[in-house]
Amino acid sequence: MKAIAERRLSMSVIGPVLGLIALLVAGTLMNPNFLGWDNITNVLARSAFIGIIAVGMTFVITAGGLDLSVGSMAAFIAGLMILMMNTALPALGVGIPVVLLGMATALIAGLAAGLLNGLLITRLGIEPFIVTLGSMGIYRSLVTWLADGGTLSLDFTLRSFYQPVYYGGIMGISWPIIVFALVVVVGEVVMRSTAFGRHCAAIGSNDQVARYSSVRVGHVRLMTYAALGVLVGVATIMYVPRLGSASSATGVLWELEAIAAVIIGGTVLKGGFGRVWGTVIGVLILSLIGNLLNLTDFVSPYLNGAIQGAIIVLAVVLQRESKAAG
Repeated sequence: MKAIAERRLSMSVIGPVLGLIALLVAGTLMNPNFLGWDNITNVLARSAFIGIIAVGMTFVITAGGLDLSVGSMAAFIAGLMILMMNTALPALGVGIPVVLLGMATALIAGLAAGLLNGLLITRLGIEPFIVTLGSMGIYRSLVTWLADGGTLSLDFTLRSFYQPVYYGGIMGISWPIIVFALVVVVGEVVMRSTAFGRHCAAIGSNDQVARYSSVRVGHVRLMTYAALGVLVGVATIMYVPRLGSASSATGVLWELEAIAAVIIGGTVLKGGFGRVWGTVIGVLILSLIGNLLNLTDFVSPYLNGAIQGAIIVLAVVLQRESKAAG
């Protein structure tokens, strides 16, 4: 049994890495510019939003939860952030204070949204799927209402001042990539080296046993949703200066990409085991697939969502077969 478990764990660890290597090789053969510095940094910057959210999703899924609302939540936070900054602009002027106000708005709104999801799940005992499916529709409707069915746009001068948060960086590495890397490092440390990370795995594996072991099950689950909400706020802070706008189309399918990245990386969908660095590999695989579709005519880029959905199903099937084999 031990040998079987070790072999299963080995395949769980090696599989995503081998998949990423195979994708890099295939991409290079299809297009020589695939591994160019400009293309790779562009892919990483664009995937940083999903990656930051996926780190938070790793904790939620590891603890046996799920959040389908993150894309709609990001759209709502972006709209709220833009409205707040535009409203404060006449009083504060173009500068750091109004940008900090927008950032604070995004973080507070993300925390509040995450706590609301978490409280409905932990205090009222509603299934995560139902709660987050409902909040997904609510947030998407709210941003549509705020934009009056159109688009909320950041003031042009303010947008120009704010753009370096996305386009700027250090030594050719943009800020979204740097922030993503920091979030990954902190997430991996928390998952592997803290009681919170161990409690998430214990709850996802068996919440009753965890409760008997004096783990505050409701509190830990609530904190996973709160942390995810904050990370959605962080991702939105990095996303708004890219386009300077928000609408009902903002963040569409982000929840699909985040969940897919987590599952591809080896985190068990039913909870009990999570791996932040594996989530990073999942994010890279999905982002590089999308990028490769844009660089080649092999498959239409419009099928990217279908490919991601198929990958989720395949990853879950492989997890179930691996569990049955064990």
